[in-house]
Amino acid sequence: MMAISVEKLSKRFGRKQALCEIDLSIAEGEMVALIGASGSGKSTLMRHIAGLERGDTGSSVKILGDVQQKDGRFGPKMRELRSQIGVIFQQFNLVARLPVITNVLTGILGRISAWRGTFGIFSKSEKADAIHALARVGIPEVAWQRASTLSGGQQQRAAIARTLMQRSKILLADEPIASLDPASARRVMDVLADINRTEGMTVLVSLHQVEYARVYCDRTIALRDGRVVYDGSSDALSDDFLTRLYGAASEELVLPQRLPVKDSRAPAPASSAPGIRQGQEELAPA
Repeated sequence: MMAISVEKLSKRFGRKQALCEIDLSIAEGEMVALIGASGSGKSTLMRHIAGLERGDTGSSVKILGDVQQKDGRFGPKMRELRSQIGVIFQQFNLVARLPVITNVLTGILGRISAWRGTFGIFSKSEKADAIHALARVGIPEVAWQRASTLSGGQQQRAAIARTLMQRSKILLADEPIASLDPASARRVMDVLADINRTEGMTVLVSLHQVEYARVYCDRTIALRDGRVVYDGSSDALSDDFLTRLYGAASEELVLPQRLPVKDSRAPAPASSAPGIRQGQEELAPA
């Protein structure tokens, strides 16, 4: 089954065409990178897949085989489908004054009564699950610290632990390492790859530097001006090919030094998505 299916997804904001007839499919268990220069439409696409935006007429998004939205309207299973999607952002979205464990426990708000959620009343087993989720991302020792005392990398890992508490089947990570130093970025990407590999969670991660896509994801989808211009092997994304795709803008996608190759790249199932695209023309990697 396809975890994510997008067909002819277009979105216009005023005079700006943010997305233009996006077609893509991501199978259950894949870890896929989404790359593109600034303004290419990565975050807009993520928001549509997450169910936070509605596409224009003619657009369709399916999650786990069910219609999430079609022709600018949300489907009847929208609320249920949203619960299957965990989202992490560049800015972490933790409540700074609350303990880390409380932030992580907000991941279960959709599964408990409104009054318990309002007053922050959680059971011992739920708290134990939150500690386990923090251990899963490598930071159980910070559970009772205020979120504001954590480093950026720790805050992002706490945000991932929150999505684990949600028990979603899909994880959307929108520029999760953009504001982190290289060491913290590697730790966050290691966690995402491990969750994908060991738990089979589908992961779509948007990245500003293609080097992380090359190391962690077998497949990369590249956007330019709201269109898919490449969908294929991450290994094919040479610096020369990126220059052909993006011109001078490719410089912001390439790190000055290559990351060391790791054996932790999660294997991805075969995909039926189309290959390398530039409009209707095919490009061959250099």
